[in-house]
Amino acid sequence: MKIAITGATGMLGQALCKAFAKHSIYPLSSGQPDVASLHDVRQKFSKLKPDWILHTAALTRVDEAESNPFEAYRVNALGARNLAAVAAENGSRLVYYSTDYVFDGTQKRPYREWDPTNPLNEYGRSKLAGEFFVRSLCPLHLIVRTSWLFGSKGSHFVEKILQLAQVKESLDVVSDQRGSPTFTSDLAYMTLCLVEGKKIGTYHVTNSGNCSWHELACEIVSLSGLSLQVNPIESSAFSTPTRRPANSVLENYLLELEGISLLRTWKSALEAFLNGAADV
Repeated sequence: MKIAITGATGMLGQALCKAFAKHSIYPLSSGQPDVASLHDVRQKFSKLKPDWILHTAALTRVDEAESNPFEAYRVNALGARNLAAVAAENGSRLVYYSTDYVFDGTQKRPYREWDPTNPLNEYGRSKLAGEFFVRSLCPLHLIVRTSWLFGSKGSHFVEKILQLAQVKESLDVVSDQRGSPTFTSDLAYMTLCLVEGKKIGTYHVTNSGNCSWHELACEIVSLSGLSLQVNPIESSAFSTPTRRPANSVLENYLLELEGISLLRTWKSALEAFLNGAADV
């Protein structure tokens, strides 16, 4: 298969390039094309005509999206619209990566694929708008919602804790927000399974289990043999311009219904990452 990957130099994009190595991959770096330009997108993909487009290019910095919603919608919503429209024109299938932040976190149980969405922040709203365009314009689409990504060659929570442990003796970390940490290599592997199975629709894909940011930080410290003291605090005590859901745990329910084996636990994935593993 011919696979085009937008945002191929990013953390998830690089993991996808590795996972899809047996196929003919066409890695597209940030800005090539400018996903917010329908002309650029059409020009690039009308020539390439891939079987699948894996669309990872996005504005994912939550606080930046809150302070600059125009740019968030330009990249995350308009970009998704352009990719979806051009994929449909060329008969390509499209994978669009979305987020746990499309939910408001008020539900007590983990969120299933069809639960009502109600994002609390501009990042979540811009990604939900992207979902709308993908569903509306590209019949052969696959929306993959995921959460709390960590992996090689990227800026993320795990790396930040490791860096802070070198300069701090103690750290306050939020304990009243829960989600499912997800290793990009594992997400890329599941994407490969879904693509080769020609799946369509919306799937939740995360590593199994869930935790709070505080619990995740404690596990990072423990597995790394660090001496950093991690103190739990409530979100209200943490200064941030952006509202975040208290519970954004995603249940991988459609995978379960289809009998597809779920990904390993987040603890196992975290240990593999910290030990230098880049494969599932």
